[in-house]
Amino acid sequence: MSDQLGPPPSPQLGPPPGLQPGVPQRAGVIHDIGYRHYDGPRLGRFSIWQALVVSSLRHAYGLGRSAKSKIMPILLLAVMVVPVAIIVGIESAMKLEEPPLTPVRYISFLQAVIALYLASQAPQLFSRDLRYRSIVLYLARPLRRTDYALAKLTALVLALMILIGLPLVILYAGALLAKFDFTDMTKEFLSGIVAALLLSILLAAIGGLIAAATPRRGFAVAAIIAVLIVSFTAVVTTVAILSPDPELPITTAARYANLGSPFTLVDVLQSFILRGGGDFKPTTAQGLVFAAVYVALVAVCVWGVNVRYAKVARG
Repeated sequence: MSDQLGPPPSPQLGPPPGLQPGVPQRAGVIHDIGYRHYDGPRLGRFSIWQALVVSSLRHAYGLGRSAKSKIMPILLLAVMVVPVAIIVGIESAMKLEEPPLTPVRYISFLQAVIALYLASQAPQLFSRDLRYRSIVLYLARPLRRTDYALAKLTALVLALMILIGLPLVILYAGALLAKFDFTDMTKEFLSGIVAALLLSILLAAIGGLIAAATPRRGFAVAAIIAVLIVSFTAVVTTVAILSPDPELPITTAARYANLGSPFTLVDVLQSFILRGGGDFKPTTAQGLVFAAVYVALVAVCVWGVNVRYAKVARG
C-alpha cells in the first residue's frame, strides 16, 4: 500500500508539441489580404460637415432608417401638403377672384403640425448621439464640436424649410394657375418664404437646445411641445386681456406681448421686414425690438448647444 500511495512521477520537460529541438522557429507570419494604403484626396472639415448635414437631413425624414421612423415625418408632411392641394383645386374649379388663404396665414393655421414635427425629429438629430454615446466617434475626427452642432442645426433648419416651404410653393403655383395677379401673389409668396425661413431658424435653435439638453427622447419631446404650446397660449391669452376689443387698435403692451412665442415673434418680424401681412404693422422702433430679441434668442440657443457639446467632449 505504501508503494502505491507514493508521490506522482515528475512531468517530463521538453519542447511543446509540434516543435523540434534544435530547429529555429518563426515568431509569426504576415498575410497579405489585399488591403492597400489610401492615396486619394483627403477631405477636410467642411466635407465632413457637409456629409453630416446631408445624413442628418435624410434622418429627419426617416430616409436610411427603419420604416417605423418614416411614419411620423412623412405623415406630418402630408398633413401640411394635402390641404394646400385641396385649396388649389378649389381655386381652379370655382374661378375665385382672390385666393382664400395667404401663405403667411397658412403657416399660422398649421402651427400645431410644425410643433409636432419639431418635437418628433429634433430629439432624433440631437438626443440619439448623446444617448448611445456615438458623438465621441464624430468628435474623434477632425470635426469640431462647433461644426457638429452647426451641422445638426443646419439640417434641422432645412428639414423645417421643406416642411413649411413645400406647401407654400404649391400654393403659389396654384395661385398662378388660377390667373391671380402675378405681382400680388409673388409678394405674398416671398412674405411666406421669409416667414418660413425665420421660423425654421428660430424653432431649430430652440428645439436643438432642448433636445441636446437631455439624452432621453421622451423628455425632449414633452419639453419642446410644452415650450411651444404653452408660450403660444400664454401670448394669445395675454393679448386678449390687454386688448379685449377687436374693433380698437391693439395696445402697445399687447404688441410687445407677441415677443413671448416663437410663432408670434416671427409673424411680427416678417411683417416688419417686408411690410406684409400680419395681425398688426409694427413701427420702426417696435420692429427693431423684435429683430433684436430674435437675434439674441437664436444666438443664445446656438451658444447653449455648443456649450452642451463642449461638456460632452470633455467627458
